Amino acid sequence: MDGDYRERPARVPGVTVWTRGDAGGRYRVLPDGCMDLIWHDGGLLVAGPDTVAQVADGRPGGAYAGLRFAPGAGPGALGVPARELRDHRVALDAVWAGPAARLLAERVAADPAAGLEAWAVARTRAAGPADPLPAAVATALAEGRPVAEIAAGTGLGERQLRRRCEAAFGYGPKTLARVLRLQRALALARSGAPFASVAAASGYADQPHLSREVRALAGVPLTELLGGHRE
Repeated sequence: MDGDYRERPARVPGVTVWTRGDAGGRYRVLPDGCMDLIWHDGGLLVAGPDTVAQVADGRPGGAYAGLRFAPGAGPGALGVPARELRDHRVALDAVWAGPAARLLAERVAADPAAGLEAWAVARTRAAGPADPLPAAVATALAEGRPVAEIAAGTGLGERQLRRRCEAAFGYGPKTLARVLRLQRALALARSGAPFASVAAASGYADQPHLSREVRALAGVPLTELLGGHRE
């Protein structure tokens, strides 16, 4: 990602605090199964879970701060099913009724990253224990386990599991599995592993399968994502 990007774990499980200084130019945000609450230009917006990469043009000098919620963690904090925000960026005041979004934006304006983290801590305490199912499903999918096996382990039918996943993640388990597999592959590729090894270790049938999936989800070849020409 362009600009001065930094992140750290929040004081809330499953949440990352991030900041970004915009260097300008076009940038690409890859699908990762997450939802974000983002402060920018004095307002707050929600980035829903993506099915494909989102491409945007940055403004030099712009500043952002945000909370990235791990797959399944966003709906409980933000109070909206993930499927309603799939592939969308919407102002928080379109999600929350009344003046709550404006008041939160005013409260965090002096130090957006710290303010958003404090809000997340308070929100988590008020909400009580989270539903353990989304985190368990996301972990199992990240490990490459089959959807039928995961459904059996949860005691749900595959249709029931899909409905629960759409509310928690924004899409069904098979789509989330593709997204998480892409993230595994990118992490390996960025470490310098050969693409054939990346494909085998990440659960793709072969290197062409990896290439097709990267193009489908990221919109560009893997070499372009890595900024080089390695094979």
